[in-house]
Amino acid sequence: MPSLQELATQLQEKNIALIAHYYTDPLVQDLAKLSQGCVGDSLEMARFGHDHPAQTLMVAGVKFMAETAKILSPDKTVYLLDQDATCSLDIHCPSEAFAAFKAQHPDRVVVVYANTSAAVKAQADWVITSSIALDVVRHLHNQGKKILWAPDKYLGHWIQSQTQADMVIWDGACVVHEEFKAKELAALQAQHPEALTLVHPESPADVIALADIVGSTTQLIKAASTHPATLCIVATDQHILHAMRQAAPHKQFIAAPTAGHSGSCKSCAFCPWMGLNTIEKVQTLLQQPSTTAIEVPAPVRTKAFQALKKMLDFAQQNQQRVQTSGDVEKDQPLFEHTGMA
Repeated sequence: MPSLQELATQLQEKNIALIAHYYTDPLVQDLAKLSQGCVGDSLEMARFGHDHPAQTLMVAGVKFMAETAKILSPDKTVYLLDQDATCSLDIHCPSEAFAAFKAQHPDRVVVVYANTSAAVKAQADWVITSSIALDVVRHLHNQGKKILWAPDKYLGHWIQSQTQADMVIWDGACVVHEEFKAKELAALQAQHPEALTLVHPESPADVIALADIVGSTTQLIKAASTHPATLCIVATDQHILHAMRQAAPHKQFIAAPTAGHSGSCKSCAFCPWMGLNTIEKVQTLLQQPSTTAIEVPAPVRTKAFQALKKMLDFAQQNQQRVQTSGDVEKDQPLFEHTGMA
């Protein structure tokens, strides 16, 4: 097996940009950085792939991330490290069933989470990420709009609780975040009362209720590195701890418990599909370029791009409207929901 440096050199020589999600194996994340690629959330990955001069993108993540990269970069070749790497939110929101659900609510603005297929995104008015979801839904609510939300019910109900928006919510969940248990988390907090608890909003409501900070992957990493607390309990995929430890090496991070007692797992928060992304598969793809590059049919891509662009334009307009006072503590709320997915 070649070293990380040797693989990084091969990626650069072949003009391939490796873009990896925070939930992938730490070695894959390290290789992406070493090769001048990208480690980020789903939207940051797609943006990086669009802006990078490389004509070939190697995505270490899941299928909807590779599709989003292709939607934003239709002229580039996009490979997914493992064709079987998918997402429970995507699986449980098939485009045909979603179309029928949408047809039952023709008076609602359709807002779908990025964790969906290109075919579902193409049916949406808005495609949003967890970091900007509150702002978009609040904006639509203030306009008197009623919303159809998909696919994550926990994120949807949390947004509804924060905005009081009229929302019809698809019944979907992330297999990783749904397994966090409030009872176990409360017990861990009692053992470490000084700890800061960071929770992703795809978690159940009773888990979110125990959080000090609720946010997207990027927001949680930022909080872990900037908050004065030196001990953090983290309720999201455990592979994010690698990025947190790099951002704040002097701090300690504990994975939030997912279930049970005794022999049952208390900290098994790993996405099984993210786990399919390995260094060995990077090497294989470098040696034998796949013939199954990610493709998104033009009509689907065009409609999905329009829904994505609406979010990007909204984010840019929000940033332009922000007026700071110069007081960092006072201005902090202005930036809570303007990060990545």
